[in-house]
Amino acid sequence: MELINLSTSAKRIIVTCSKRLSSYLQQEIIELGFTPVRTFQTGIELLGTMNDCIRLNLNLRCASQVLYSLKEFSSDSPDDIYRELFQIPWEKIVSNDSYFSVTSNVTHPSINNSLYANVKVKDAIADRMRNKTGGRPNSGSTLEGAVIHLFWRDEIAEIFIDTSGETLAKHGYRKIPGKAPMLESLAASTILATKWDRLSPFVNPMCGSATLAIEATLIATNRRPGLFRDNYAFMHVKDFDDAFFEKERAALDEKIIDLPGLKVIATDRSEDAINISKINAGAAGVENYIEFIRCNFEDTPIPENENGVVFLNPEYGERMGEETELEKTYHAIGDFLKKKCKGYTGYIFTGNLVLAKKIGLKPKRKIEFYTSKIDCRLLEYELYAGTRK
Repeated sequence: MELINLSTSAKRIIVTCSKRLSSYLQQEIIELGFTPVRTFQTGIELLGTMNDCIRLNLNLRCASQVLYSLKEFSSDSPDDIYRELFQIPWEKIVSNDSYFSVTSNVTHPSINNSLYANVKVKDAIADRMRNKTGGRPNSGSTLEGAVIHLFWRDEIAEIFIDTSGETLAKHGYRKIPGKAPMLESLAASTILATKWDRLSPFVNPMCGSATLAIEATLIATNRRPGLFRDNYAFMHVKDFDDAFFEKERAALDEKIIDLPGLKVIATDRSEDAINISKINAGAAGVENYIEFIRCNFEDTPIPENENGVVFLNPEYGERMGEETELEKTYHAIGDFLKKKCKGYTGYIFTGNLVLAKKIGLKPKRKIEFYTSKIDCRLLEYELYAGTRK
């Protein structure tokens, strides 16, 4: 197999995401000027170069990994995997004095442990490198250098360069996670699912570590995740286009929008939560946009004569005995929305639809999400300022 020029040759790219985020990821990819070939439950397929992978990694909020395809082939055994991968000119992809790791997604009757598939990939790369260069790169499980990803489902296998390495779902600014934090890619997706215009107030009671408030501010001011990260797997591939990366990275600074009138309010009754939130907002460079207030959610100040968004992510009651107490909380949330948030659009993100009924308002939309393995909904409420017509 003769290796193509990675920087200029268009190949299949798979951008992965968590379940139920693909429609928001598709929206982002189209806004970057790409044309999706296929959208599926956990990702988007498109055509592009390694340089396109660099742009995608730097800009996407909802993605997990950006995978660049090297070869697709038929395989019915681990030996087939080894034989096919040995033919790839790895000496032109990674240096024999570097480091690489292997990840995989394997569903095949010959494999009952994906680590065995990873070993076959590592062996093929190492043996090929020794054969061609007399040496081989180090390998391990940490995603610090180049990353090779094997996808093998039934009789079809495909080998990718994982250009991301560590997941893109974490955006890199959250220095202290706080209690049960929402993953950054999920938070961004839920905000993209709302009707928020990115100019009117965004109010986040029960803010916790303020991931929602911070992500909202990052979206409004067009600050991209690439601003907060220094290492990607694509940097460890031979012939990495450093000049292109530096150009794209500099462009992120130029795209930032200054919005001095933006009102983002984040409140929590916990002093620790507020302190953590301030640290995280500072790391994200948006602390001056967010007003942090320690108070009960019912006392959250709502800017008058505005039509912004109020977004709450209350606890779901995952442990025994919690639901009874949380029923009162959800009922109080409904009262808060009805009495204090007139003219706004309310959003509740919850993994407990039984508790959600205690809010006492009929949602206009129920938008499906997952957090970890919990089936969740983003509930949208129109909070009319006057008599509903």
